[in-house]
Amino acid sequence: MTGRLAESLEELRAAVADVHLPLPIPGADRARAEATAIAAQLDDYVLPRLARLDAPLLVVVGGSTGAGKSTLVNSLVGRPVTSSGVIRPTTRHPVLVHNTEDAGWFTGQRILPGLARTTGEAGGGKALRLVAEPTLPRGLAILDAPDIDSVVDENRTLAGQLLAAADMWLFVTSAARYADAVPWDFLNGAAQRHVVVGVVLDRVPPAAMRDIPGHLGQMMAHRGLGSAPLFAVPETSVDAQGILPNAAVSPIRGWLAGLVANEQTRQQVVRATLSGAIDDTVRRAPAIATAVDEQVGAVTQLRDDANRAYDQAVKAVKLRTADGTLLRGEVLARWHEFVGTGEFMRAVENRISLLRDRLMAVFRGQRVEADHVKVAVESGLEALIIEEGRAAAERAEAAWRGDPAGRHVLESATVDLATPAHDFDDQVARMIREWQGAVFGMVSEESGPRRLTARYLALGVNGVAATLMVLIFSQTGGLTGAEVGIAGGSVALAQSLLEAVFGDENVRRMAKKAKDDLDERVEVLMSSALLRYHQTLVALQVRPQQSDEIRAAVRAVEAEAAGGLLPGMPVTAGGELPAAAGGELPAVPAGGPSTGTADEPAAMAGGTPTVDPPAGASDTARIPTGDTPALTAGDDPVRPADPAGLLRPEADWWRDHTEAAHLDQEK
Repeated sequence: MTGRLAESLEELRAAVADVHLPLPIPGADRARAEATAIAAQLDDYVLPRLARLDAPLLVVVGGSTGAGKSTLVNSLVGRPVTSSGVIRPTTRHPVLVHNTEDAGWFTGQRILPGLARTTGEAGGGKALRLVAEPTLPRGLAILDAPDIDSVVDENRTLAGQLLAAADMWLFVTSAARYADAVPWDFLNGAAQRHVVVGVVLDRVPPAAMRDIPGHLGQMMAHRGLGSAPLFAVPETSVDAQGILPNAAVSPIRGWLAGLVANEQTRQQVVRATLSGAIDDTVRRAPAIATAVDEQVGAVTQLRDDANRAYDQAVKAVKLRTADGTLLRGEVLARWHEFVGTGEFMRAVENRISLLRDRLMAVFRGQRVEADHVKVAVESGLEALIIEEGRAAAERAEAAWRGDPAGRHVLESATVDLATPAHDFDDQVARMIREWQGAVFGMVSEESGPRRLTARYLALGVNGVAATLMVLIFSQTGGLTGAEVGIAGGSVALAQSLLEAVFGDENVRRMAKKAKDDLDERVEVLMSSALLRYHQTLVALQVRPQQSDEIRAAVRAVEAEAAGGLLPGMPVTAGGELPAAAGGELPAVPAGGPSTGTADEPAAMAGGTPTVDPPAGASDTARIPTGDTPALTAGDDPVRPADPAGLLRPEADWWRDHTEAAHLDQEK
């Protein structure tokens, strides 16, 4: 089962890691961060842990600057293994302490594959320093992480990465800073992800041992961490090596030892956090799919805006090459030169059928004027298409400029999208020449045996083609005043001349074919200009199918995880440690701590729960009020409720063995 689940998680990881959310639309920044975090969580913890459920329990010690994390780790181990001091940031690189026989689990890339390994004192901020400690219980590893609120960006990022790779958090805060926003951002995240957490409240003044831990316990309960144990460490002095008194950390040490005292208990912790991490991934991933959909929607809108701008240009050219607009100005003047004076045109307009034969003589020897008509048509078309191409670029750029996503694309584009491409004018001229060549070719092909007729010989190929070009610009909607009559006579004459050569039906077919060919070439040309906008959007690498891939992967993970992570062990609520063999893990039952003494487990009682210190003890030895179990320590520490007996002598072996080992070192 875990194999299939791992495959589904690998697919989800690939889908999430490949997401591109380049457009600055609302929620994109958060979705990018979520995608990165999910991929890192899967790489650093979920997939490695799922592959080796028997690996040691990794406890990451994290917290704020100056909270005493390194001092706590050194005190738990019994000797200096990680640097601490007054210079901030105090923890400059992560330190992982493990049992000597567990070294093989951490020297490779099983967890945190992006971090180099080192066993020396030196190492960069991204190097994981490994420290072998024979007194540490087998199956337990403690990692001292950089400060979560470090002034160094890299340290903050690394701290978050390490906490995400933990089986359990030992979160350290101080009496002075336990209500700060940054620690609670992390603790709220832990509650959402159902991470197994233990909280250490460090440097509690003796006079505040009753109030501050109780307040923190209430805050934890209100934020979904009511089942997390709270350890209150009193403000006390350290020895020459910076080690806290054994009594100050023995409850924490005993609790950690109890978690790995037997395989079933360790597996319960692993399963609880792993289940929570997978559930959290499944919960967060659909939002990334939604963000992809929003990016796709923004890209589609920008593409549609550009398409509309160039569609409008194509329609404008089609209309203006059919409404008589091109029969004004230079084209009209050259056409008059070709067929004769304007007076002649108007004279023959109403008598075209009677004068058709005489017109043949008029056209003899005027093929040069036909070329002038061709050039004028070419020039007029070129000016029209260039004008519309530039207008399309301006419309597209204006539409994008009015959209935040479009502005981002324009500013990051490698080409100037406010104007046509530098060679657009040349493309227009080449397209028109090719169209005119196609018209000449069609005339030659259609003429066939007519090439020997008097009418065809009078006009010539160029004359027939020029006449056909004038004919396709046949409507007069774009002309006004005297131009209408002049152009109308020009068109009527052109059509009559062509009908005299080819016949009525053939003339209509040839004119339509030439116009359709022109429209198609204009559309291809504008599409080529539009391609720059499409290529710019494609370069964003927003793939519509990514959202479907993410959702499909989420469904596959949900299906595979439905039966639980371990055979015969159903999934429980994340962060809730299931009962171990023989009873519960060391935590006070729901409803808050109960009264008791240092020598006896607390019993449930009504009212405000407190524990008075034993005779002769200082005020530091109290269980504070609150909804969360608080495990405190002092010179004569109060032990927490332990109905399961997990703090039995064999669980205290770590403490006793550590003390004996260091006594031997001192001798």
